[in-house]
Amino acid sequence: MTQPPPLGVYVHWPYCARICPYCDFNVVRDRGRTNEQAALADAIVADLKAQRALTGPRDLLSIFFGGGTPSLMDPGEVARVIETAKALWSPADDLEISLEANPTDAETDRFAALAAAGVARLSLGVQALDDAALKLLGRNHDAGSARRAIAVAAKAFPRLSADLIYARPGQTAEAWAAELSDLLAYGPEHVSPYQLTIEAGTAFDRAVGRGTLVVPDEDLAAALFETTQSVLEAAGFDAYEVSNHARGEAARSRHNLVYWRGHDYVGVGPGAHGRLTGDGGKLATTARRGIADYVRAVAETGVGFDREALTPLEAAEERLLLGLRIDDGVSFAEIAALGLSPDTPKVKTLVEADLLVDDRIRLRATRSGRLVLDRLTGTLAT
Repeated sequence: MTQPPPLGVYVHWPYCARICPYCDFNVVRDRGRTNEQAALADAIVADLKAQRALTGPRDLLSIFFGGGTPSLMDPGEVARVIETAKALWSPADDLEISLEANPTDAETDRFAALAAAGVARLSLGVQALDDAALKLLGRNHDAGSARRAIAVAAKAFPRLSADLIYARPGQTAEAWAAELSDLLAYGPEHVSPYQLTIEAGTAFDRAVGRGTLVVPDEDLAAALFETTQSVLEAAGFDAYEVSNHARGEAARSRHNLVYWRGHDYVGVGPGAHGRLTGDGGKLATTARRGIADYVRAVAETGVGFDREALTPLEAAEERLLLGLRIDDGVSFAEIAALGLSPDTPKVKTLVEADLLVDDRIRLRATRSGRLVLDRLTGTLAT
């Protein structure tokens, strides 16, 4: 009998103290919504229980609280969600439980309680260690608060990851290298440097349209990317994914690898996505985006999502898009529906252009290929 695939659990907590101007996530302002938050926590727990009937017994690889700002979630509710998931599925020996946080003083004061609730890995949204940059990014903390939060988190949690945003207006490669080195001095095991992306409909998108925000051009962005790789490699980090660097394999984000390796995952909370394997193939789930809509759907139907069966071609395209992000790539066998092989002309052309590794078994992007990943995957998927 075939062993059912393992899975991860993603929990979306949509509340934020402030909406950042570059953010296009499903978030709302956290303004005294105490009753609403309690109802949402109840709905998330009920949704998890209902989805157990869909998945059947599985090994549980990871639980990830994202958002939004889940460090604003009541630690008691965090503990309840964790214990519910662990009771529904069989926790792996190395079960990873992660939570995203911002480095404000108010959230830093909650780190000990979140660790006691069961969170063992904190993903800290530092974003910058420069006050002017933090102000530009619309963050509600300064560099001093970020440094204090990193120090407290390093003591409270066994595992620590830090996010930074680069390719900011006016940023130089030299300043970015210094900022990375500053962060590394605090000893995080994992760093996620994200290139600033202007998403449609955000405040930054409107500012670019008005000409009041000018981001680095393509050449400077590429130089900043190369600086990222060089500084982190020199510090002993491996770039196992386009925007994720770990100090050794054990420090990699096991939850994110659930996505990138095509494993199943349950998504709960407003707007959360999920992927489940059934007899007919891959099933995509998308939770209702509105908080009230999500809570109502769970109350009325048991689950808060709509579902869609992916065609073999859609599933293969998604597997390609995610698999090429990581260093081990994706096997040709997993994306057979795309009709790609080592001898396909466009694959050979991309190998010759040093965008793909010359590999007969797997499609793997080179360092140059990762820099133009959107164009690379678009070429292969068409």
